[in-house]
Amino acid sequence: MSSLQKSLHLSNDEVWEEKDNNDHMGQKPATPVWVHDIATAFGLLTRVPVALDPDVAMARSAVSAWAYPVVGLILGGLGLLLFTLCQVIGLPPLVALIFMLAFNVVVTGAMHEDGLADAVDGLWGGWTIERRLEIMKDSRIGVYGVCALLLAFLIKVAALAELALTPLFALAVVGAAGLSRAAMVTLMHHLPNARGRGLSRSVGHVPVKSMWFALAIAISATLLFGLLVGHPAAAILMVISVTIAAALCGMIARRKINGQTGDILGATQQVCEIVALVVASAFAY
Repeated sequence: MSSLQKSLHLSNDEVWEEKDNNDHMGQKPATPVWVHDIATAFGLLTRVPVALDPDVAMARSAVSAWAYPVVGLILGGLGLLLFTLCQVIGLPPLVALIFMLAFNVVVTGAMHEDGLADAVDGLWGGWTIERRLEIMKDSRIGVYGVCALLLAFLIKVAALAELALTPLFALAVVGAAGLSRAAMVTLMHHLPNARGRGLSRSVGHVPVKSMWFALAIAISATLLFGLLVGHPAAAILMVISVTIAAALCGMIARRKINGQTGDILGATQQVCEIVALVVASAFAY
C-alpha cells in the first residue's frame, strides 16, 4: 500500500465530513495543479514513490481521478519498453510477455488483481449485500477469486501472444491500460460507495468534469495509437467494447451491493483490460 493510500485510509478512520474539493484550491501547491494531480494518481494507483503535499493530494483525490488513464498510459508504455528490451536480449516472446505482466503487478502492488479476486469472491459468494461486502473485506482468497485470477492471466497471455509480433501490440497494451483506468473513473462518478468507508470512500465522489477529462484522454490516446499502427477500426471497437464492459460491471455492482468499492473498481479495471486485449487480438488474423 502506498503512502497516499495509507493517508487516505487513516483519514477515513476519523468521522467523515463531506468537503468540497475546491475548498483547498486557495492553498496552491508549489508545482502546477495538473502535475500534482498526476503525482496524486501515481501515489494512489501504484507503489511508485512520489513527492507531493499530502494535504493537497487528499483534498484533490477525487478531482485528480482524471489522471488515472495517464497513469495507465505511462505504465503501458513502460511495459512496451520492457518487452522490447527482453526481445533485444534474445528472450522468447512468451517469456517477455510474462515479464511485462509481472512488472505491472509489481509496480501497481497487484491492487487491481486483488480487487478482482475479492470482488468475484464477494459478489458470487454471498446471498445478501451485507454478506457480500463482508466477504470482499476478508483478506483471504476463495475458490472464485483463485479461478478469476488464473483465468484473467491466462486470457491476457493468450491475447497478447497473438499480438506480440504485430503492429497491434502497442495499441493493445497502451490502449487497454488507459481505457480500463478511465472505466474506473466512470464508475466512481456514477455509483455511490457501497460500504461507507474504505479507500474508495476516502477518495470521494469524482466530479463530472474529471470523468469526461479521463475519458477524453483514454479514448484520444487509443484512437491515436490505432491510426499510427494502421488499425483505426480495432481502436474504435476497443473503445466501444470497454464502454459496454464498464457498463455491465456497474450494473452488476449496483444490483449486487448497491454501489461500488475499491474492489469493484479493481475488478472493473481488470475486466475492461481483458476485453480490450481480446478485441485487439481478433484483428491479428
